Amino acid sequence: MPVAALTELPSDLPLVRRLSTGELLRCLARGLSDVVAAPGPALLHGAGVAGFGWLILALGHSGSWWVPGALSGFVLVGPILATGLYETARLRELGRCPQVSDVLAVWRRGTRPLIRLGLLLAGVALGWMGFSALLFGLFVSVPLTQSQAFIRYVVQGQGDQLFALWTVLGGLGAALVFALTVVSAPLMLERKIGFRRALLTSVCAVGDNPWVMGLWAALIMAATWVGIATAMLGFILVVPVVGCTTWHVYRAVIDAGSLPLRN
Repeated sequence: MPVAALTELPSDLPLVRRLSTGELLRCLARGLSDVVAAPGPALLHGAGVAGFGWLILALGHSGSWWVPGALSGFVLVGPILATGLYETARLRELGRCPQVSDVLAVWRRGTRPLIRLGLLLAGVALGWMGFSALLFGLFVSVPLTQSQAFIRYVVQGQGDQLFALWTVLGGLGAALVFALTVVSAPLMLERKIGFRRALLTSVCAVGDNPWVMGLWAALIMAATWVGIATAMLGFILVVPVVGCTTWHVYRAVIDAGSLPLRN
C-alpha cells in the first residue's frame, strides 16, 4: 500500500476507542468462554490449523528449502483462517449457540472483501516462503534435508547472523500484517465497509493503542510458539482462543455503529 494512502486518511473511518490492558484481558476471558461454550466449531478451526502444520512437517521430510518459510508463513494467513471463529464469538454475543454449519456458511456474508483479504495474505505468505527459500538456499552451507535439521541448525547456533536477519525481517512482516488485519477482518465480516477503509481502520486502531496492541501481538506470538513447540497440538486450543478474543478486541476498540450491518 503506498505511503500516501496511509497519510491521506479518509474522514469517514469508524471511531477508534482507547483500549486498556484490563479490557484486553477481559476480551481474552470472553474468548476463552466462547471456546468453552461452543467447542465444536471452535476446536474444528484449531484442528484444521494443526492439520495444516502437520502437513508442512510431513512434506519437510522430503527435504526442501521452503519448509522454514512455510512453518512461519502459514501463520500470516491466520486472520482469514479465523473468520469462522469471529462468527462464533459474534453469535455468542447475540445470545445464540453457534453450530458448525453457522461457521461454514459465514463466507456468504462479506464474501468479496474477505476474499480480497485472503488473497492479500496468501500473497504475503507465498512471498515470505520464496524469500526464505532463497535466503537459506544461498547462504546455508550445511544440508537441511528435514525440518528437524533446520531446528538443530538454529539451536546449535551455526548461523546466528543469518537466523537473526531472517527473524527480524519476518517480525517486521508479521507486524505489518498484524496492523492491517487485527480488526479489519472481523470489521469486514460484520459491517459493510470497503477493503481499503477496513485496512486503514485497523492501522489506526494499532496506532492509537500501540502498547496494548503490542501486548496483544506478543500474546499471539507466544500462542504461536506454543503451537509449534507442542508439535502443532497446541494449535487445537490456542487458535480458537486467539480467534474468538480477536472478535472481542475488535468490538472493544472500534465503534462501527455508523456502518450498516451485512446481511
